Amino acid sequence: MKIDLTDTTASKINKALVQGRRAIGTPAVGMVLTLVIVTDEENAYDALKAANDASREHPSRTLVVIKRVSRSPRDRTSSRLDAEVRVGADAGTGETVVLRLYGEIVDHAQSVVLPLLLPDAPVVVWWPVNAPLDPANDPLGALAQRRVTDTYAAEQPVRELTARADTYTPGDTDLSWTRITPWRSMLAAALDQVTCQVEAVEVEGEEFNPSCELLAMWLADRLDVPVKRSLSSGPGLTAVRMHTDCGPITLDRADGSLATLSIEGQPARAVALKRRDTAELIAEELRRLDPDDTYASALRFGVEKLNDGASFREGAPKGAPVAGGDAAGGPADDPVAVETPVEDAAKAPAKEAAAREPVKQESKKAAAK
Repeated sequence: MKIDLTDTTASKINKALVQGRRAIGTPAVGMVLTLVIVTDEENAYDALKAANDASREHPSRTLVVIKRVSRSPRDRTSSRLDAEVRVGADAGTGETVVLRLYGEIVDHAQSVVLPLLLPDAPVVVWWPVNAPLDPANDPLGALAQRRVTDTYAAEQPVRELTARADTYTPGDTDLSWTRITPWRSMLAAALDQVTCQVEAVEVEGEEFNPSCELLAMWLADRLDVPVKRSLSSGPGLTAVRMHTDCGPITLDRADGSLATLSIEGQPARAVALKRRDTAELIAEELRRLDPDDTYASALRFGVEKLNDGASFREGAPKGAPVAGGDAAGGPADDPVAVETPVEDAAKAPAKEAAAREPVKQESKKAAAK
C-alpha cells in the first residue's frame, strides 16, 4: 500500500503510517530499528531495494531522505516536504517513508527525521553515496548509534579512508570493510590449521579498491609483518599470499566467486568466496550495533603508516612517495605500496637509462682496481 503526501509535515506522515497499518490489518509494530538512508534521487531506488531485502532479516522502519537541490533562486527560499508512505508488500517486512526535501528544509533534515524515529529502538544512518567527512558530527549522523558509509562509492576512495581515520568515532563503519569479512574469516581459519610463523604477506587486487587497502591494513596490524600491495585486473580482491617459515599459504580468487585455499603439506581446497550484493552487506552490518574496534585499529594503523612516510613494501625508505601519483588524489594517496604491472611507455627510455647507470659505475670501479 502506498500513500502519497505533498507539502506535508511529520505529524501527517505519522498519521499516514497508522492509517496504512490499519488498512492492511497489521496495527502492531514489530520493528527492531530505524534505518535512515541519506541519498540522492539517482541512487535512491537501488539503496531502497537493498534495504527492503535486508528487512527480511531485520524488520525496520526505513526513512529515505532525498535532498532535492533547486536551481532557481526563488525555489531555494521556499521549503516543502513531500512524502511517500509504503506499508505491506511495498515495504518488505517493515515500513518505508520516502522523504523529498526542497528549499531551506534541506539544511534541517534532522528536524524532519526525528519525529519519525521508532521510540526506544536503535537508529542506523547509511550514506550509499556522498557521505560526510565526519559522519558522527553530521546532523543526521548524530541521531544514530551506527553510521554506515561506503568508501568504494567515493571519487577518491583511498583519500576517503584517511578522512575516515581522522574523524573516526565509535559506531562508524564502512561497507568496504564489510566486503572483506569472508576473506578475514578464511585467512584466520587457515592460520589456525598450522603452527607456523608468518614472515610476510602480499595482497593482490584492483587498484584504488578500498577493500584491498583495508585488508592489507588489517593483516599488517594483526600480524605485525611487512605487507606488499600488488595490482591485478580484478574483480575486487583476487589473492592473498602469506609467506611462513613452513611454506606459503595462498587464498586465490580469480573469478570473483570460487577461491582456492592452498596450504603447504595439504591438498588444495575450493572454497565459496563470492562477491556479495549490497543487501547482504547491510544485513551483516545490522546484526550487531556495537563499535567495531577491529576496523578502527586497522584503519588507524594504516593511516599512521602513511603519515609516518612509511609504506608496507619491504625496503621502502622513510619519506618515499607511495604508489606513484600526485596531490590531486591519485595513487599517491594509497596507504600501502603497490606494484604497477605496466610502465608508462613515454618514461621507459629514461627509466632504462637510470637502471643502467649503477652498472656502468660498478664497471668503472672494477677497472680502477
